[in-house]
Amino acid sequence: MTTDVWLPWEASDLQGLPDASESGLTYRFWNGDEEYPADPADCVFYGVPYMIDPEICVRPLPSMTSLRVVQTQTAGVDHVLAAVEGLAPGVRLCNARGVHEASTAELALTLTLASLRGIPRFVEGQRVQEWRQGFYPALADKSVLIVGHGAIGSAIEDRLAGFECARVARVARSGRTTERGLVHPLAELPRLLSESDVVILSTPLTEATRGLVSADFLGHMKDGALLVNVARGPVVDTKALLAELETGRITAALDVTDPEPLPPGHPLWQAPGVLISPHVGGPTSAFAPRTRRLLAAQVNRYAAGEPLANVVLTTS
Repeated sequence: MTTDVWLPWEASDLQGLPDASESGLTYRFWNGDEEYPADPADCVFYGVPYMIDPEICVRPLPSMTSLRVVQTQTAGVDHVLAAVEGLAPGVRLCNARGVHEASTAELALTLTLASLRGIPRFVEGQRVQEWRQGFYPALADKSVLIVGHGAIGSAIEDRLAGFECARVARVARSGRTTERGLVHPLAELPRLLSESDVVILSTPLTEATRGLVSADFLGHMKDGALLVNVARGPVVDTKALLAELETGRITAALDVTDPEPLPPGHPLWQAPGVLISPHVGGPTSAFAPRTRRLLAAQVNRYAAGEPLANVVLTTS
């Protein structure tokens, strides 16, 4: 019986793991090194490394013939999804719901406020010792649209509550009613976009959302509207976004881009009205304690034969 658990943290860093001698589990540390810590065929639980090349993350998967659980440290699973779907039946893929919501929501608000209030312009003014006083847009009294209303979208809405927005609307793949109110289906996007001053993207990257922010999507946005992307870069058609930005009709704040990392010389760097952060929604001081708790809890559930949390899919 194989019992190896591959973790992207040293087992000593994860409080509350099942005792190895009692559970029979063997903990192996692997964070993307060229050499594996043991035979991948003996791995039953794979904790995917964080912030490394996706090709490295999936490299051991084809050899993990005993695998039962793949646990990411990310909210999105698009970087491992195709490789996991090719595995034997019964492998559960779990995401890191509960780890990144607070940090990503903080950044979504930071990008929104910085863009509206002219912070990049002030930073540049400080560099050249120029006093750039004037009137700037406020978030107060603005209509905000959140596209993608899962855990991160909900966390963003929580943090918008104190900013006296005129309205916060929600869009998801399918319409539904929640405690927060109505979640509109994607079919209603054109109307909602035309009514929104700020559009925040927090949707996962799937085949349905790839290129969702197209020329048509952008064309329905209000003049002067702000697009904020804390989702995934390929949710936005970069060429279409550049075309709109060059007109000056809308502005954008992007934590993610396509391509990513954004290479030197790419036109997005110099596009008017753009604020870019380097995909830092998740990696904050909140990450380590939350992901360690999640990993330890999931290993305990696996060892006890209990249902796992955050199961995105089970291979068939």
